[in-house]
Amino acid sequence: MRKVILSVALSLDGFIEGPNGEYDWCPPPDQKEMDEFLSKIDFIFLGRKSFEMMGSSTFPGKKLFVFSNSLKVRDEKGLQILNGDVDSKVREIKKSGGKDIWLFGGANLTTTFINLGLLDEMWLGLVPVVLGGGKPLFQNIMDRQHFSIVESTPRNGYVSVKYVYKKRRKN
Repeated sequence: MRKVILSVALSLDGFIEGPNGEYDWCPPPDQKEMDEFLSKIDFIFLGRKSFEMMGSSTFPGKKLFVFSNSLKVRDEKGLQILNGDVDSKVREIKKSGGKDIWLFGGANLTTTFINLGLLDEMWLGLVPVVLGGGKPLFQNIMDRQHFSIVESTPRNGYVSVKYVYKKRRKN
């Protein structure tokens, strides 16, 4: 079964954006690590805001699933707009054959995935900066979540830490 992997940069104080929505504090990803990661996925899950920021041509060859109740259906190859019952749709996609799935963003979609028990791993790029404010990655999480560290690697100005669920929320 496919795994859903959250991979995102995070400040030491838990933010994915600065107070004004900025990302200037975030170094570019290590190219080798990014290439290895992209070779292991074929689907990308995005929230509407992340999709509008990135567009559909950022990751050629990957199928994009955009979770939104407000986006209009688009006739673009490799793009599917999903709304409604996130839980059953994601579980169906996870059961389909293929590579793993990248949960690209954003914070609201991450919260939904964690609360529904749909996230399998987190690959966090911990950037050594304290922003003092901004958009937190974790908000409105319903239950305590336990993880195990499976890898920690210094990279290009940050530390890449990979976590897997130690104890999953009962579904």
